[in-house]
Amino acid sequence: MSINFPLLLVIAVAVCGALALADLLFFAPRRRAAIQAYEGRTGSIDQSTLEALNKEPLLIEYGKSFFPVLAIVLVLRSFLIEPFQIPSGSMIPTLEVGDFILVNKFAYGIRLPVVDTKVIEVSDPKRGDVMVFRYPSDPNINYIKRVIGLPGDKVRYSSDKRLFINDTPVAETLIGEEPGSLGSARLFEEKLGEAEHLIRKEMGRYRIEPDREWTVPAGHYFMMGDNRDNSNDSRYWQDAHIPADLAGMVPDHNIVGKAFAVWMSWPDPKLSNLPHFSRVGLIH
Repeated sequence: MSINFPLLLVIAVAVCGALALADLLFFAPRRRAAIQAYEGRTGSIDQSTLEALNKEPLLIEYGKSFFPVLAIVLVLRSFLIEPFQIPSGSMIPTLEVGDFILVNKFAYGIRLPVVDTKVIEVSDPKRGDVMVFRYPSDPNINYIKRVIGLPGDKVRYSSDKRLFINDTPVAETLIGEEPGSLGSARLFEEKLGEAEHLIRKEMGRYRIEPDREWTVPAGHYFMMGDNRDNSNDSRYWQDAHIPADLAGMVPDHNIVGKAFAVWMSWPDPKLSNLPHFSRVGLIH
């Protein structure tokens, strides 16, 4: 069962804010009136009695205490920066399993929390950006991939694992090899627009498929992982509830933000395996 954390946070802020407002408008004036009445009818004021008359109800006290903290968290998380942890290897070598990343929430526009309606335009995703978005088939799940196709682009992925954008091959340079799932894998430096980054391709028989081609509809984006043969992305998503021409595409409404930095890594959270900061840096 997935938890809608933004909704819970908004509810918590609303409840705590309502309690603080109720105290301001109703309970606090009643406490002040009770103190004035007590001081007016007694000649000897007992300090403990004053404290008891001025004591806030426990629920009000907690609500007022948590409200500013939760409100700040809501603003930061909804409009500025949100942290995520990388759960899979689909973005290797750019991002490793266990990387903790920061996502710019306003890079692609200011959106209201929970309803995700864009209220202020800022900029559109660029080819090569690393983007966090809600999985089209299950918006409760966040995915992270690289923006490959923009609205109107024609994307082709060939049987020899070459990427073409609008019939032009995307430039790539062989960097080296490393162990792979079925023997070895090759690392390439790929240039998508202004973005230069590493990608990984398994060699041998791994996931050899015929050429496939997609045209990206308006208001949608085509996404792929940098670990090209170990990524569940726009090439493979199918959903009976989504029209065929939109299959695999990420609508603008599902965008969460632009991933821009790794701030910590903790691949195997255990007391014997502490987090490390060797991978801290900007995401390319």
